[in-house]
Amino acid sequence: MTAGSPLADIDGKARRSRPYRLAGPSWIIPVLLFLGFFFVIPLGANILRSLQSGQATTNGPLFYYVKLLTDAYYGGVIVETLKVAAISTVLCLIVGYPVAYFMVRFAGRWNAVIVFLLIAPLLTSIIMRTFGWRVLLARRGLLTTQLFEWGLIPRPLNLADEPFAVYLGLVHVLAPFMILSITAVLQKVDVRLEESARVLGASALGTFFRITLPLSLDGIATGCILVFVVTCGSFLTMLLLGGGKITTLSLLIYQQFNVTQDVGFAAAMGNTLLFIGLICLALQARFLRRTGVKS
Repeated sequence: MTAGSPLADIDGKARRSRPYRLAGPSWIIPVLLFLGFFFVIPLGANILRSLQSGQATTNGPLFYYVKLLTDAYYGGVIVETLKVAAISTVLCLIVGYPVAYFMVRFAGRWNAVIVFLLIAPLLTSIIMRTFGWRVLLARRGLLTTQLFEWGLIPRPLNLADEPFAVYLGLVHVLAPFMILSITAVLQKVDVRLEESARVLGASALGTFFRITLPLSLDGIATGCILVFVVTCGSFLTMLLLGGGKITTLSLLIYQQFNVTQDVGFAAAMGNTLLFIGLICLALQARFLRRTGVKS
């Protein structure tokens, strides 16, 4: 078959029309093995543990779940968990949106520096960062010492054991997730839309609330869901800050494993947290479908 012949041209077109595959179906096997070994099997074992261990063996497989949802104390802990997660999410949004807006619209060449400052703390252990707040908020810490010297408080206070310290620590840890989620969406908003609104007579606030904010709702939703879910599963901040005044479901799981050693009840609590996280992800997916965003 000579080059330039009709048969050669047909063969070349046939080769070009074939879809190019980077890898065959067999490459999915390692992925399935990884997911099965590290996710499916542990989750299945946790579910079985909550149904077939401890008091569940004598009082029925759903004993721990019924106790968790009907007992007034544990019901209050679940409500407290959701409340802490909701408040932390709102605080992260209040702190994070202005920072994200500044990064996208005004930071310019300093944007990379701000991103580095946001990511750098994530490379540090959360234990170290939380202990840092204990040092700052302790009775003889930097903050209380300064407030006492300025005459704003009558005596040095141990602010690290106050409930607001928990929210302070959570916002410090989780605000970068909110900021980066909103920044990723704000960068896609066409500045010409805002400029057109200003040319047509809209004020700066009017442009923000009618153009910028609605177009950044996807980033807000992603950041809120991420912060909410991570807060529900966070226990180190509640363990080290707040003086035990805030008890969440994740902290109870830690106590069940290390104090009472009721593994079945701890597994039921963990599955409940997982269910809450799945509900949040389902709400996010529904929101993205309604706004026409393709995942």
